[in-house]
Amino acid sequence: MKAVKIDRITPADEVSLTEVPIPSVRPGWVLVKVKAFGMNHSEKILRLGEIEADYISRPVIPGIECVGEVEDPSDTDLKKGDKIIAMMGGMGRSFDGSYAEYALLPVHHVFKVETDLPWDELASIPETYLTAWGSLFECLQLKKDETLLIRGATCALGYAAIDIAKALGCRIIGTTHRENKLGLLKGVDEAVLDNGELSEKGYIVDKALDLIGPKSILDTLRTVKKGGIVCDTGILGGVFELNGFDPIKDIPNGVYLTGYFSNYPTQELVDSIFQFIRDHDLHPTYAQRFDFKEIRDACKALDEGKSNGKIVVVI
Repeated sequence: MKAVKIDRITPADEVSLTEVPIPSVRPGWVLVKVKAFGMNHSEKILRLGEIEADYISRPVIPGIECVGEVEDPSDTDLKKGDKIIAMMGGMGRSFDGSYAEYALLPVHHVFKVETDLPWDELASIPETYLTAWGSLFECLQLKKDETLLIRGATCALGYAAIDIAKALGCRIIGTTHRENKLGLLKGVDEAVLDNGELSEKGYIVDKALDLIGPKSILDTLRTVKKGGIVCDTGILGGVFELNGFDPIKDIPNGVYLTGYFSNYPTQELVDSIFQFIRDHDLHPTYAQRFDFKEIRDACKALDEGKSNGKIVVVI
C-alpha cells in the first residue's frame, strides 16, 4: 500500500508517498480501508519536532483520524464493509496512523457510523466535531438561548462549534485577531476583532469557549457572568502554560474554568454527534480538499496555516 512514513524531522517539502506492506491483523485490532482523513495541527507538530521524542514509535505513519470501511474486523463485533470513523488513542504516534491506504487500529478507537455524508464531508468530522461537542456539552453544558463566546473562532474547531451552537439555538459571539478574517465568521450573531482585552469592552456572556489558550484565558474569565463557565480547548495563541496562575485571584468568584481533552471518545458519544447532525441536517464543511497523491501539497497547506478551516485528504 501507499503511505507516508517518517522517522525524523520532516518539513512539508520532504513528505512523500512510499510503498509499505499492508498491516497484518491481530486480535483486538481492526484493519480499515482508509477513504479519507482530516489533517490536524498536531500532525505538523509531530513532523517538525515531536518525531524525535522517545515516546514516538519510529518510523511512524502520521495521522490521528480517518474515515473508511472495515476491511478485516478480526475478532471484533464489527463487520467487513462497516462504515467507520477512527481517531486518537495513539494514532500516528504510538502506532501507525491514517496517512495510508490501510490502517490497523485498536477497536476501542474505531466507531461505526450511520450516515449518508460523502467521504470528504465525513472526513471533516471525527476529531474536530468530537472536540467541539465535548467542549460545548460535556464542559460548558451549553443550552438553548444562551450567549456563547468563541474566542479564536476562525479555525476548523471554531467553525464546528459555531455550527453546533447555532443549530442548538444559541446567540454566538465569534472573535478573530485578524481584521481580514472577520468576514469568515459566518453564522455568528456578532463578529469581533480581538485585541486581547475583550473584558475591557464590556462583554458579559453565559459561556465561553477559548481556543486561544493560556495567552487569553485570564481575560476570557472576566467576560463570563457569575455562574458561567469557561472551557479552554485550544492553544492558537502559541502559549502552552500559564506561569504564575493564581486560581484564587485569577478566577472571578462564581465563574467556573474547565478544559476538554479529546483522547477518550466512545461509541455513545459518536452516536450522539451523528444523531445531532442528522436531526439538524448539518453538512460539515472543509477549507481545502486534496487527493492522496497530493499529500505533500496538503502538508504545505497545513504548515502555512492559511486554509481557514479543515483540510481533508481523499484516497
